[in-house]
Amino acid sequence: MLLACQVRCSSWLTVVNPRTPFTTRNYAISVKPAKVLPGKHLPRVFKDKKAFQYNWYSKILSASTTAPLIFLHHNDFTAQRLIKLRKDIMVASNRPPPSLASPAPVPQTPQPLPSLTVIRTSIFGAALRDFPNVNLEEVDKMMDGTAGGFAVLSLPTFDPPQLNAILRALDRGVPPRKPKTPEEFKKELEEKNADPATPGRRVKRMRQVQQPELKLVGALIDGRVFLPTSVRDVSKLPTLDTLRAQIVGLLSAPATQLAGVLSEASGGRLARTLEGLRKGLEDEAPGTGEGAPPTP
Repeated sequence: MLLACQVRCSSWLTVVNPRTPFTTRNYAISVKPAKVLPGKHLPRVFKDKKAFQYNWYSKILSASTTAPLIFLHHNDFTAQRLIKLRKDIMVASNRPPPSLASPAPVPQTPQPLPSLTVIRTSIFGAALRDFPNVNLEEVDKMMDGTAGGFAVLSLPTFDPPQLNAILRALDRGVPPRKPKTPEEFKKELEEKNADPATPGRRVKRMRQVQQPELKLVGALIDGRVFLPTSVRDVSKLPTLDTLRAQIVGLLSAPATQLAGVLSEASGGRLARTLEGLRKGLEDEAPGTGEGAPPTP
């Protein structure tokens, strides 16, 4: 009977004992040299799941030499909210640009879609340290020791209008949090310290509504590190085809102007130019102007 009581008591304790809350460790992306622990050797060799993640992140970084890699800091994102974020990015990237030939956007052939990857900061930092031709000091300045959840957005090509559309979609989909006022802080403190409505009863738990937060950290484009302000400046540039046409126009402008001057100088323009030059020389020469005695 005593044994049965102990079993029932232990089962009751198991039921009412509150569960320890599960906490996740969110580290900052560190690109500093790894510490050599006792019994460990460098370079570090990953195994199993970590090796897969390391190779995956290395492949993502290698693609940044031809296309932008955007770093995002996220907080309080649920699975449904993350799915919606991916849909917003896909819709913004597939939006066709307007055409000068027609008022409506011209449909274009399907292009590769951007890829949003939620990363493990410790493994990604190791892959970033081993990635060649990147300034780790600038990367460390970009991260600025920010801890928490990170994600990287891999774009298929360098297309500034597409980048601008995606950044605008992120700003609309996840607007920045408004800072709390002193009155709101005071109200929360009063509600926290107030007596329960029914003393003696356990307060019913209410699921807190999480407001997600998304912040642009920077970008890696062609091995160069861009801070958020520079990323938004790059997104306002025209397409590569437009930039090439502008460069060709600037280079060909002096030659076109020279050809125009030579074409104007040939013919009547040249005769008028020489006649004006002759009259100017006659006026400057002493004794050859009007009122001068005739030459014997």
